[in-house]
Amino acid sequence: MSDKKQPAPVDNPGLPSRSRSSAGEIEAFLRQARAVSTAKGEGSGRLILALDATMSRQPTWDLACTLQAQMFDAVGNNGSLAVQLVYFRGFGECRASKFVADTASLKQLMTKIECHGGLTQIGKVLSHALKETARGKIGAVVYIGDSMEEHLDELAAKAGSLGLHGVPMFIFQEGRDPVAETGFKELARLSKGAWFRFDRDAAATLAKLLSAVAVFTTGGLKALEARGRAEDRLMIEHLRGGRG
Repeated sequence: MSDKKQPAPVDNPGLPSRSRSSAGEIEAFLRQARAVSTAKGEGSGRLILALDATMSRQPTWDLACTLQAQMFDAVGNNGSLAVQLVYFRGFGECRASKFVADTASLKQLMTKIECHGGLTQIGKVLSHALKETARGKIGAVVYIGDSMEEHLDELAAKAGSLGLHGVPMFIFQEGRDPVAETGFKELARLSKGAWFRFDRDAAATLAKLLSAVAVFTTGGLKALEARGRAEDRLMIEHLRGGRG
């Protein structure tokens, strides 16, 4: 709590195992990430990156941190995207960093986080996102997790509120828990966002999708249409379907 390097606690209101990804996957990721800064129609935006840091995610944490940190490095170089890290773990611990455009400190924080046993606290994440939305425009919420241990109805109301405020949730599910999948898809639908599988064998694909989220956050659908890559078209399809 007193450590200034730790994110502030939120008010009470993922990927291959530890084996390293191939050089080809990392290079493919970096190419996609660097392209974000040259997307036409790019503006500025704020994005919340929310992570489940409970013990079940420990085996995949290292590579998840690597991909996420490198992507936001590439986007943050031109100062167009401000990112806030939110994570939960342990017994009621849920913390949020400041919004930062220079992501060096955020990357350092991400790589130091250790997973602790505990239940999911998705409700706190959504409540926090709504509070941030009241303070200023949030372009999107990215959530990465593998389980849902809360009542869906309560979460759905908050996700719907985010959707009404124009804040889509892009949910990346690690694993194949059917309860989580049903819940995550519903939260994505209600927030007018999108759900994707966080596949442990598809690091390059994940990087492309995260790149598309960053482009959307800074420039909206027009920026995705202008860049026009396969992942952008996929994201547009999901977004338009959610808004329909």
